Amino acid sequence: MEKFRLLHEHLTGAGIATPANLHRPGRARPALLARAHCPHYLDRFLHNRLEQKEAKRLGLPWSEALARRTCIAPMGTLVTARLALAHGIACHLAGGTHHAHYDFGSGFCVLNDLAVTARVLLESGRVRRLLIFDCDVHQGDGTAAMLADEPRAFTCSIHCEKNFPTRKMHSDLDVGLPVGLGDDDYLETVTGTLSDLLERVRPDLVLYDAGVDVYAGDPLGRLSVSLAGLAERERRVLTLCRDRDVPVATVIGGGYDDDRPALARRHGLVIEAAHALWR
Repeated sequence: MEKFRLLHEHLTGAGIATPANLHRPGRARPALLARAHCPHYLDRFLHNRLEQKEAKRLGLPWSEALARRTCIAPMGTLVTARLALAHGIACHLAGGTHHAHYDFGSGFCVLNDLAVTARVLLESGRVRRLLIFDCDVHQGDGTAAMLADEPRAFTCSIHCEKNFPTRKMHSDLDVGLPVGLGDDDYLETVTGTLSDLLERVRPDLVLYDAGVDVYAGDPLGRLSVSLAGLAERERRVLTLCRDRDVPVATVIGGGYDDDRPALARRHGLVIEAAHALWR
């Protein structure tokens, strides 16, 4: 949890996050979250009534602070998406909880901010077609399952194939990568896939999950992408969206390291790229 505060401090210290461009979301009401999630699951979680097996699958101990943060994060992604539609780019300093399913949490993810945002924007008519481009090292199984019946939302997951979750769901496009893949092949895959999807899907908005657990030093990653390769991924993804005039909203996704400041700096790469490209 510490990485979120450290990321904010890092960006503030760099002069990228300022009072002029920071937006603070409030808590999402259960009625809004129920646009994507099971109301009974929401009620059980919010009132600390999850069964033992549900809590174990989630992997997080319940607390009032967790419940509060859990309701704020999806609203943060929704606000970020709306800002991106208005300005071309916006970055959430959290989000990317793509393992949460309709009626259960999993892999440290309670609610799926990507699915909630997609449902709300599509049902409100704010966008007609939306692309979720997920580059977290783990497959976005919850997002794939929750939006499987929504043809206006195209889900793409580029992930390490032999990694969590063991049981993969079916995204509209899944690109499974071999263990140990390095910079050149990884960047070629990401760039080629996104370029093709922007042409084929023609989305009104891209939700980009910029997970940094593809980094070679990430203990849960199993890929071999360098820090320079990670920074280049962010530059290429955002440049493709900008050059095609497609608004893009970013979330930070997964990233793990006992060196929390170093982890925060890796998460900051996508915001730094956005700042440089749209400055």
